[in-house]
Amino acid sequence: MRKIIKDDFGNDFIIEDLKMFKNHLTAFHTNQGRGDNSVHEENGRYFTITEEFYKKIMQLS
Repeated sequence: MRKIIKDDFGNDFIIEDLKMFKNHLTAFHTNQGRGDNSVHEENGRYFTITEEFYKKIMQLS
């Protein structure tokens, strides 16, 4: 399922596969189930994985 979010610079970014995006964030950008403030890069777009950002993504369906 496709979703549109904003990158760190306020540009629209289309998540082509939400399940895969969520799984990647959980596996590589969290610590004890919380965003770890690392930076995720995808297709030249940057996302700082804060607790707030991580929660927002996990609530998308």
